Amino acid sequence: MDMTTVGDTGLLDILQHEVAVFARRAEQTRLGGVGQVRNSMDRAAYLLLNRLDKEGPMGVKALAASMGIDSSTVTRQVAPLVDTGLVKRTSHPEDGRAVVLQLSPRGLSRLDEVRTSRRQLMAELTGEWSPEERETFCSLLTRFNHALSARQASPSVPPAEATTPAS
Repeated sequence: MDMTTVGDTGLLDILQHEVAVFARRAEQTRLGGVGQVRNSMDRAAYLLLNRLDKEGPMGVKALAASMGIDSSTVTRQVAPLVDTGLVKRTSHPEDGRAVVLQLSPRGLSRLDEVRTSRRQLMAELTGEWSPEERETFCSLLTRFNHALSARQASPSVPPAEATTPAS
């Protein structure tokens, strides 16, 4: 579908501008939440800890693949998490030579604090929204993020083609 029609141009200009403003404001605040833990965990750490919590212990390659980034980036980002005790390196249960990354109890506690703070922030920012508006926003933002991921994974294929099954 050609999204550059005259009717869509104005709306797409507004969309690209609002996404840019959102990205800047999100980075400025890091959407860190409220209270003492506000801004206390950077985006990379939050995403890594969250992934380990949701998917369980895994190796660097598996973690990198699940996040859509390369292994060297994961290795670099996880090092300070290991140093601060938020992530543990353990031996793979089947191959003692392989290393598995695991969320430590301290990491889980810290992640829960940050999640609670961020949840509070989301409640404040959307306090005047109806539950349906929150659900619609989550659905559309998820869809938008999936389209970005598909675009990143296959830059030569437009997202609509990458996610739409062939007829």
